[in-house]
Amino acid sequence: MLIPAKFKVTDQTVLAQFIQDYPLATLAASSADYVNAVHLPVPVLLSENESGEIRLLSHIAHNNDFLTQVENNQDILLIFNGPHAYISPNFYPSKTKTHKAVPTWNYSVVHVRGKIAFHRDHDWIYNVIEAMSAFYEQQSQTTPWSITDAPMDYIEKMIKAVMGIEITVESMVGNFKLSQNKNAEDYSGVLDGLLKSDKMSDQALLDHMKTFNK
Repeated sequence: MLIPAKFKVTDQTVLAQFIQDYPLATLAASSADYVNAVHLPVPVLLSENESGEIRLLSHIAHNNDFLTQVENNQDILLIFNGPHAYISPNFYPSKTKTHKAVPTWNYSVVHVRGKIAFHRDHDWIYNVIEAMSAFYEQQSQTTPWSITDAPMDYIEKMIKAVMGIEITVESMVGNFKLSQNKNAEDYSGVLDGLLKSDKMSDQALLDHMKTFNK
């Protein structure tokens, strides 16, 4: 994808945190017939072995046709999207002086390229599900749910219904288009414009801009 220099993010720590914050990914891969895509949470990042490879772990339903069209060790693309919103020219104070302003859209996205591997091993899938649920339960629940809370025969049934996914990351890059190309006055105008909005998406973008550009 085309990424202007002002918006390009390559800091792996920043990108990893973004994935943890916005883990619902679009997983895309091409087959002989067409490009297929699925949507699934990919929240677990692990640095493995001496080479420092980063792996992204998740799972997918056995009956998803994606599995019939993608092979082990195939190249894939993961897309992670953060908050986004329409930006009106009315947000820019400079508009009243020059009228040189047009609408735009602010957003953040991370593209991850790598190789995919599928896992059928029971323990591998169990451990991934346990790690994924524990991570988010601990963030949101005063009494976190544990995989051991559910009947074992029920968990076994769920595990048999999914396939494990492991993606070895080859590259990660972010396009964080958050008005960094505007002067201080117009940038503040964007923040003020979003602040006055009652849309949840605008407030989410406002918080993201304040965090990233602080």
